[in-house]
Amino acid sequence: CGGRLSVSKPTGDKEWRHVCGSCGYVDYLNPKMVVGCVVEHQGKLLLCRRAIEPCRGLWTLPAGFMELNESTVGGAVRETWEEAHAAVIAPYAHWDIPNIGQAYILFRAQLAPPYTYSSGPESLEVALFAPDDIPFDQIAFSSVAVTLRLYCEDLRTGAFRVHHGVIDKRPGSLPNDPGTFQLRDHV
Repeated sequence: CGGRLSVSKPTGDKEWRHVCGSCGYVDYLNPKMVVGCVVEHQGKLLLCRRAIEPCRGLWTLPAGFMELNESTVGGAVRETWEEAHAAVIAPYAHWDIPNIGQAYILFRAQLAPPYTYSSGPESLEVALFAPDDIPFDQIAFSSVAVTLRLYCEDLRTGAFRVHHGVIDKRPGSLPNDPGTFQLRDHV
């Protein structure tokens, strides 16, 4: 909007940010690395219904942007603990999305005792889904849809692989418009 930026802590945030005094826009100074986890508990996967844009109301994995001075696993631990109180156990997927300048680094995780989870400030609700009950038509992001499909496949075979690939998105497409992205160079 062109308003003046000032340094403040946005509501619910722990970090100082550049915030527009007119419209509230937050100018994040962090890498475009998204880190998080696929959290499994007794064969079910934990998903978070987003309380924020983009994709408010759609489901995603516990994940978010990595902060400065944070490692990928450190960011994944922080993001996942905030949403799910889960413990990271292994690397799982790395997706490059060149069209939007992002990379997703996702780890496998399990709920930690006492096996409770709750929604944080960025989630409307958090729930466990059996693989066949995942609402793929309500998943927020292409990277999450790709990850969940591969994780369900790995879960069925009992062999967890580490995945890497490039998600090609059509310019101007929505975050998870099914006909506008494809996975290539998957290894």
